[in-house]
Amino acid sequence: MSKLYIVVERKEDWSSYYPSEDVITAQEYLEQSNEQDNGKRVQVINLCRSQKYLGHGYYCSLLAEARGHKVIPSVRTISELARKSLYGLALEDLDKLLTKALAGHPYGSADGFTLTLYFGNTDIAPLQDLARQVFEAFPCPLLLVEFRRDRAGWHIGGLKLGSIHKLHEQQEDLFANALDGFSRRVWLKPGRREKYRFDLAILHDPKEAFPPSDAKALKNFVRVGKHLGLDVELIEKKDYARLGEFDALFIRETTAIDHHTYRFAKKAESEGLVVMDDPRSILRCTNKVYLADLLRAHKLDMPATEILYKDNPGQLEGLGERLGFPLVLKIPDGSFSRGVIKVEDAAQLRKASAELFERSVLLLAQEFFYTEYDWRIGVLNQEPIFACQYFMSKGHWQIYDHSASATEVSGDFRTLAVQDAPHAVVELAVRTANLIGDGLYGVDLKQAGDKLAVIEVNDNPNIDCGVEDLVLKDDLYALVLEEFIRRLESQRGGQPW
Repeated sequence: MSKLYIVVERKEDWSSYYPSEDVITAQEYLEQSNEQDNGKRVQVINLCRSQKYLGHGYYCSLLAEARGHKVIPSVRTISELARKSLYGLALEDLDKLLTKALAGHPYGSADGFTLTLYFGNTDIAPLQDLARQVFEAFPCPLLLVEFRRDRAGWHIGGLKLGSIHKLHEQQEDLFANALDGFSRRVWLKPGRREKYRFDLAILHDPKEAFPPSDAKALKNFVRVGKHLGLDVELIEKKDYARLGEFDALFIRETTAIDHHTYRFAKKAESEGLVVMDDPRSILRCTNKVYLADLLRAHKLDMPATEILYKDNPGQLEGLGERLGFPLVLKIPDGSFSRGVIKVEDAAQLRKASAELFERSVLLLAQEFFYTEYDWRIGVLNQEPIFACQYFMSKGHWQIYDHSASATEVSGDFRTLAVQDAPHAVVELAVRTANLIGDGLYGVDLKQAGDKLAVIEVNDNPNIDCGVEDLVLKDDLYALVLEEFIRRLESQRGGQPW
């Protein structure tokens, strides 16, 4: 379980807020020893009145970093905000968002104004996205952002650290709400905190159409986690700055490189969290070109495959003869059957490749290998944990049918105990997953008689209530969560995992 310190320069600076055992003075924090933390992860929110060089606030952040605590603001942020020459470059791209964001807003008719950000939040809705980006660049509890307008348009004129003792009553409410969103542990009773060994964040998007885990499965992770001594909390994209208060991150949102899920994984890893799936696994799994090359190098079975290059249109000539029609074209980073087109002849090949080359300069062309279902073998830390058969959508050649005329979005399924799945299927799945890493993967394979072929490896495979958990039930959730606990305990003991 992580520990939280809210550091104020004077006790009266906190008098407007509910009492919290986490609030200590700068002097108390500076004088304490690391032994009080008992090896726990520590998050420090530095609310000192002054963050000037060699002042109380500066030393609190400096010693926090020396003690291995996660502190906001960091010494780097304090130093950069002290000089516009240091923070100015980071603001250039943000200026472009301002004019559009302020169009039609009352502030848009002014020549300038100052906005207070509370942990990256603002009550001016059009500026919330910009506020979040400023916070990601300069994480600090209170930040004063000066906006100016000239003939060229709106731009950020300056940034300055704020102080809680200067907030008026309405601002105090905004700050308290933002603090509650940033660290919900502020108002927790001590008994609840001591109940759990570790804090696990599950990143999800409640609006995602095809999430890796449905709402019931997420509730199961939370419920089972409590029995195992894990305080499991569902977080979203907006909680990026809160990662430091957790011990581990479990990504239950479809991942991509140019996406916040990858930024979450990178930040979690950099802050020492146990994270699944890790950035390396996301890099390797989200690109089918990488996987095709990896399988070829290790001589593992896959459909006959060619990599097509946008700048080499001559490759299309004779492709049908080499792979046979119909064949399948894929963009490297497609998911849930998206970005995949089956072509029946040379004319369709030219049309489909032109369409997909608008999205990627490399494509995969594969022989068409139809089966009634695909195998999905779940692999965790190089061991199989579930086996499913995913059947094709009715009247369609893929599991997911995204066409407007589809009568059903996805096909049926059948879940088996791992030991009841064909040994060759499970063995090939595990060998393939082990080439990626030791995280949680879903290996998709096709089987026709004695012929096996790996289709892809998913870095955050589906674990849905009533599907993948149909055989193991709560034991499946426990297997995943116990792996987090094992890694966390090894990490605490300084042993590699």
